[in-house]
Amino acid sequence: MPADAAPATAETAADKAAADEDSTGQDSVGDVIADERDHLARSREYLHLMRENVLTLAQNPMAADRVSLEYLKADLYRRAEALQDLPDAPLFFGRLDYCDLANTEEDFAGGRRGVPEDGPPGGALHIGRRHVHDPAGTPVVLDWRAPVSRPFYRASQADPMGLTLRRRFGFAGGALTAYEDERFGARETPARSAETDASPVGNLLISEIERPRSGPMRDIVATIQPEQDDIVRADAATTVCVQGAPGTGKTAVGLHRVAYLLYAHKEQVTRRGVVIVGPNLAFLSYIRNVLPALGELDVTQTTVADLVASTPVKGSDTDEAATVKGDARMAVLLRNALWANIRAPREALVVSRGSRRLRLRADELEDLAAELRDRGIRYGTGRDLLAHRIAHVLLTQLEAGGETCDDRTHDAVRRSAPVRKCVDEVWPKVDPKKLVFSLLSDQSQILRNGLGFLSEAEVTAIAWRKPVRGPGSAPWTRADQVLIDEAADLIERTPSIAHIVVDEAQDLSPMEVRAIGRRCATGAATVLGDIAQGTTPWAATSWHALLSHLGRPDAAVRELDVGYRVPRQILDFASRLLPSIAPALSPAKSLRADPNALRVVPVGPGELGAQVVAGCDAALAGLGSVAVICADADIPATAGTLAAAGLNFEILGDGGAAASGSAEISPQTPGKRPEETRLTLVPVTLAKGLEYDHVILVEPARIATGEAYGLRRLYVALTRAVSRLTVFHAEPLPAQLSLHTIRAGHAFWPVPAFWPCALRDPASDGILERFGCAWSRRNYTQ
Repeated sequence: MPADAAPATAETAADKAAADEDSTGQDSVGDVIADERDHLARSREYLHLMRENVLTLAQNPMAADRVSLEYLKADLYRRAEALQDLPDAPLFFGRLDYCDLANTEEDFAGGRRGVPEDGPPGGALHIGRRHVHDPAGTPVVLDWRAPVSRPFYRASQADPMGLTLRRRFGFAGGALTAYEDERFGARETPARSAETDASPVGNLLISEIERPRSGPMRDIVATIQPEQDDIVRADAATTVCVQGAPGTGKTAVGLHRVAYLLYAHKEQVTRRGVVIVGPNLAFLSYIRNVLPALGELDVTQTTVADLVASTPVKGSDTDEAATVKGDARMAVLLRNALWANIRAPREALVVSRGSRRLRLRADELEDLAAELRDRGIRYGTGRDLLAHRIAHVLLTQLEAGGETCDDRTHDAVRRSAPVRKCVDEVWPKVDPKKLVFSLLSDQSQILRNGLGFLSEAEVTAIAWRKPVRGPGSAPWTRADQVLIDEAADLIERTPSIAHIVVDEAQDLSPMEVRAIGRRCATGAATVLGDIAQGTTPWAATSWHALLSHLGRPDAAVRELDVGYRVPRQILDFASRLLPSIAPALSPAKSLRADPNALRVVPVGPGELGAQVVAGCDAALAGLGSVAVICADADIPATAGTLAAAGLNFEILGDGGAAASGSAEISPQTPGKRPEETRLTLVPVTLAKGLEYDHVILVEPARIATGEAYGLRRLYVALTRAVSRLTVFHAEPLPAQLSLHTIRAGHAFWPVPAFWPCALRDPASDGILERFGCAWSRRNYTQ
């Protein structure tokens, strides 16, 4: 997961630790950890009691009627599910100690800090993923989203926000193993562990980031940083756009913003709904556990394709056709084609009412229709209003003749056969699917409605070349579904929800952005992405244009440019591509550095497969998840190589779960459970948004030259590693990855201008030279 954290200030000298304990009278490290473990055990017991109480109510509910009873039972069972304890997840991750003054002062949010008046002086509050209270109702763990918890993320030596101490805890699974204190207004104390009382452990925030990963993404509530906290807690009515470089935690920030909104604005957000939109099912599978771990279960997660799905996808578009269909001009084309259905009546309308004959001339009917059309209302609404307007005019004639009219008379005239026939003639009913079908089936219709803004070449690109019998047999594509969705909104308003989070937004077409925007027309959105990672022909080049299509041109754009997930060596190496793929963006900074994070290994002809297998073996000897990323076209060959070597692996597919690459290749060793498979073969087109402890990247040049946006896909692939990145290449690396080249024999290798990087001899696999910022010319010619 993009677990983002900055190092906390803590002294690490053992003698200073001892001096601090002697001077402050603190308990020994073992006593402190024992006390905190006792508090954790009690908290788990109280959480269990809270859940049991809810289940007891669910088994014996009381309600006025059967329908209310079923709703109540369902709500109670959802509440019980949200209170489910996760043994491998710590129930709390921090503690705040407030000074005595904090009991009487107003807090930063304008309310009381919530410290119990009968509690210890100053108050000690444990911060966790959910609220837990004892049988008397006294909080033992406070929700990280509560206002009183905010100093855990925001307090600093310059502004302690009423704190005397901030404590962070280290966990192994669900067991508390260490703690780290940061004191305000006094000298800090070092991190402590249960294993030793003499040597402090490493910084717990960095340890949490570097903890080996396996399975889906996990939450980052313990490591949220101030700039991320600002976005997470932004007002519910505010649309926020987050430009985030790899490893800056933009995805996690978006998910935690949803959790915060469900806490701070629960009734409003729950009633109108929350949707998370991801780029593909593999990505959604990766993030699926984050919100449930935070106790939030009622959130819809989907892709744009599923969000607008109205008909089965039976075909695919060329890049040229998909680009035109995704252009915002298609909205104008559809609007013109839809409103072209309105036509002048052929004759006057005559309605018999008893002995009276009510008459409305053709030109009057045409004026009524024109007036409604010019008001800018939706097509379906205009059709309903036309019948009402006709009935109103006819009733005026009745009243002029001395007849008394009421609502029943109005409805009788509006529903009469002549009026309904007239409305069908002047303002016919339109089906959105049939509207798009008629457009794509007829080039002349596209030309007529797109006159002045679509070229003949663009018309030819989007029109179907072969005649199609009907909508049921049409070769609908994903881009066509978005067009149908746009047409449906032109006819009837799309219901709006409370909040939408859209990730990897830079890859959405303008028409897809419009589809999302109309679903939060009266709500708000959190837009997440990175312009540098746009990998579609229609990818956004600026956030202003994308937000305009969303209907939020004035939305604030927040930039996250400090990375915590990707080590500095890897991020600096990947950032060499930025001048070519996103020259307006500045390279992101990383707070983590690892001398062994990056290896670039050139290999000889015919040795690539063996080197990749050896690299997988070495990576699997360590901890955490391992991914082999390569060009989509190379997946079958790479899968065959790994299978021939007897490696247990899975192939990531767009279905979200791993799948075999072909019928001949088994993705798993017999007897192995899926969760035990640590090695994943990842097509580069599905790598976006994912992360692995160790990434083995195969043939970067094949990725870079595989398509027009190959360099951007390569940038994505290079930044998926959390701890280690190994690059194997038999072909020369893309020139953008190197500032220098050196010659050894007939091979050229890039020399990164940062320390460290090891270059290996393809013949002997021995390290040729280790380079710093200044590299040696010994035994080489430049």
